Amino acid sequence: MTHNETGFRYEVSTKDGIAYVDYRWSGEILLLLYIFVPVSFRGKGISSILLEHVLNYVSEKKIKIKVFCPYIAKYIRMHPEHQGLLANNE
Repeated sequence: MTHNETGFRYEVSTKDGIAYVDYRWSGEILLLLYIFVPVSFRGKGISSILLEHVLNYVSEKKIKIKVFCPYIAKYIRMHPEHQGLLANNE
């Protein structure tokens, strides 16, 4: 897992390319924009690994997030332990 700060991505390499979560900052809020996993690796848990890494980092740093990606939003709905990270949950 790599935090590519200049590219605003959390990344993991696969044999068919890079899986990543794109983000941007809006003040103190981390905006989670998009997740991508190469087609050949979809359904193999890569997105869960990526998201857990990002969400654990956010939790450790006490950062709030806003989610713009429907897949990430669904993941957080399915994992209520992360819902407290949402900026609009305060």
